[in-house]
Amino acid sequence: MVTFVGFPLGGLAAMLTVGRVDSVAAALTGGLITGAVLGTAQVLGLGRLMTNPAGWVAATAGGLAVGLGIGATAVGFATDLTSLMIEGAISGLAVGAAQAIVLRRPRHRLALAWPPYLAACWALAWALITIAGVQVDNQFTVFGAIGAVSVTAATLVLPFALARPAVRSAS
Repeated sequence: MVTFVGFPLGGLAAMLTVGRVDSVAAALTGGLITGAVLGTAQVLGLGRLMTNPAGWVAATAGGLAVGLGIGATAVGFATDLTSLMIEGAISGLAVGAAQAIVLRRPRHRLALAWPPYLAACWALAWALITIAGVQVDNQFTVFGAIGAVSVTAATLVLPFALARPAVRSAS
């Protein structure tokens, strides 16, 4: 659950550095900052299960920069429920795809499922905070505590999958 704090800390660092996500530059820079903080928190949470911590942090940062840049631009930087769910799905997909590159060696099947799974988790997280009445019109880089808890809980499958011995196919 230590990974939970990566979301609000990353979002706060980005907000203090670049402000609102109201331009491509702010989305790219804010996504990079948020992703770096989030990736670091995830590495700390995964501990020894993470075999490539630097790769994971870089993948999370780069994935969120690209995903937020594309997602926020695709919805015209809007903050209504549908727009944030689309932005979240695109951001989650990009983060998941980048992280899947790191996961592919130890867990090929998990790596294939990870991007669409994370896309769904992130879209749901944005929906939850919007419905809860969080001031999403502040154009944050990432969802708040309610979304962070939901994504953290939903992604608890990762440490369990990484802890299981890899199944080797006979070739």
